[in-house]
Amino acid sequence: MGGKMLRNSIRAFALACVCGIAGLAAANTAVAQTEGQNKPAAAAAPAPAAAPAAVKNDYSNGDTWICRPGRQDSCTIDLTTTVISADGKMTREAFTANPNAPIDCFYIYPTVSPEPTANADMTLGPAEKGVVRAQFARFGSQCRLYAPLYRQITLSALRAATAGTPMTPDRALAYNDVADAWHYYLDHDNHGRGVVLIGHSQGTGMLTNLIKTEIDGKPVQSRIISAILLGTTLPVPKGKDVGGAFQHIPLCRSASQTGCVITFASFRADAPPPDNSRFGRVKDETMVSGCTNPAALGGGSAPLHSYLAASRGGSIVSSASADQKSWVNPPQTIDTPFVSVPGMLTAECVVNEHGSYLAITVHGDANSPRTNVLVGDVVVGGQVLADWGLHLIDVNMTMGNLLDVVSQESKAYLASAPKQ
Repeated sequence: MGGKMLRNSIRAFALACVCGIAGLAAANTAVAQTEGQNKPAAAAAPAPAAAPAAVKNDYSNGDTWICRPGRQDSCTIDLTTTVISADGKMTREAFTANPNAPIDCFYIYPTVSPEPTANADMTLGPAEKGVVRAQFARFGSQCRLYAPLYRQITLSALRAATAGTPMTPDRALAYNDVADAWHYYLDHDNHGRGVVLIGHSQGTGMLTNLIKTEIDGKPVQSRIISAILLGTTLPVPKGKDVGGAFQHIPLCRSASQTGCVITFASFRADAPPPDNSRFGRVKDETMVSGCTNPAALGGGSAPLHSYLAASRGGSIVSSASADQKSWVNPPQTIDTPFVSVPGMLTAECVVNEHGSYLAITVHGDANSPRTNVLVGDVVVGGQVLADWGLHLIDVNMTMGNLLDVVSQESKAYLASAPKQ
């Protein structure tokens, strides 16, 4: 009995920590089931009074944005990296943003809010600042950065749902914020520029909905350089690149292709998606989960150019991540927020009986001067939750490759775009 309770507690806590769009669906299901169980069998009670309509955010107010060009904010922070070669040699790599970048990037962040309510408010806290630092600020070398705050579904709502005491989060509220921020950006900031959409987990779910309803097949699609939709299951018909989630926006198959999608969910090559996996599988047997490897969009295995958090405190959800041991042996102090480990990781999109996913291989051995331990699994109470794969570091592992792709896509887009 005690073991079962512990497993349930661990599962609930983990869901609350890292749940993305799949968890939002689970939360809503739990809400519906609980409400159904609590309804009396007698005649229906009077309908409750309608809740007051939520006040729309004013995205002309700079406080509603985590990042915007031309100001000091959460994207203008220290991104210095310690590069650790296989022989243990360490060098520093500085980061320089491009204030004159010719394209834009629009980012929606994953589930990180620890607020006690079902939906977050519009307060910029450490969680939002931290995830922007981990997943988005580095794109400032390639594009002008736009990252709105939105009233996302919180970790608290997901924890309550899995504990059987749902809080009834408002998914429409979260999405409408994202749509309003997008419309404000288009009307006041875009000025016909090409834009890359970037999201992870809940953020990817919001952008997927935005693309379906506001972009796919509409004139504004011509401004989309690419959509980077990570940590999700994005269905496409088997043997095709378009026609599932989107009708006119295909998967990216080369870095010179524009108007396309980069998407994957990552798992260790030696720990593929289990039967209860949250990613990499589609219920419709005619569909497959899209997978595009940023290191080799044309297919095959290739090295990853990662920017990993130097310590557990840099994880997007540090409470669900294992401690990072020393990066080198003998241990040395690393005083930068990020590390890069050339040659340590390779990736390949695979399709097999386990699903369609980005398989990550870790190279090196335990006796080498540089560690061969990759921290990124969801770990709670000492237990690895294999159904999440390497969800916590989807973006960090592929960051350098994504930057290279965006650079090449930008050149291709600008070369073919009509002159303003």
